[in-house]
Amino acid sequence: MTELLTEHAPAKLNLALHLRRRRPDGYHELETVFAFTQFGDVLRAAPAEALSLTVSGPFAEAAGTGGDNLVLRAARALAAAAGVQAGAALALEKHIPVAAGLGGGSADAAAALRLLNRLWRLDWPEQNLLAVADGLGSDVPACVASRTAFGAGRGEQLGPWPTELAGTPVLLVNPRVAVPTGPVFAGWDRIDHGPLLPGAPLDSLRNDMTAAALEIAPVIGEVLAKLAETPATLVRMSGSGATCLALYADDSACAAAAAALAPTGWWIQPTRLR
Repeated sequence: MTELLTEHAPAKLNLALHLRRRRPDGYHELETVFAFTQFGDVLRAAPAEALSLTVSGPFAEAAGTGGDNLVLRAARALAAAAGVQAGAALALEKHIPVAAGLGGGSADAAAALRLLNRLWRLDWPEQNLLAVADGLGSDVPACVASRTAFGAGRGEQLGPWPTELAGTPVLLVNPRVAVPTGPVFAGWDRIDHGPLLPGAPLDSLRNDMTAAALEIAPVIGEVLAKLAETPATLVRMSGSGATCLALYADDSACAAAAAALAPTGWWIQPTRLR
């Protein structure tokens, strides 16, 4: 029987995102609170002589299967780092919206590293995978761990977040608008509004990309306003948008908010933090 392994790719959230400065290398120095959800993509792999990728699911077309897909880039990077000659037949179920501030591509790349580490029987510790992930994108190291963390630098410098958030109900809402990350970063006003201190109350923090994202997709403001009308404990845009998130005290409040927003026709996903 052909061996088939499965790996979950949890959606990434930024519960806060403070931009500090633009670096000479073009990246931005930032501080963020990474969190991950029980909702996400699913990646499967079977042994094969060469690397291949098929994509299914509601956002398959937007994700694409070309050689620049982050899943294949991650697979090639791991094979090169480990000196592996084997291939893999990869199959991705794409449930996370693309260009949505949920780190879907990064989550998929991280899942590929974890999955192929098992398929190829490398038995690498997480630290080795993080080293490969760092070359794939700023969010990929956080997605390898897929646990709540404080991020600094480009986001690749990870530390603990002292507040336990696992199990918190969260509602994800996207107005079905794709917002590329680059233009949002470019639209930042370059004003440093201060550091993000680990352990600070989430409602005292901010997402410094919100204003620039609103310029590109004003509908984000409508989403934030609608979520603010619900009994949420926190409402915020995630990453560069356009997905917004709301945290709730219990599942019933989250479900009621999802039902209230259903007539908008927006993409809505109730889930929990993991």
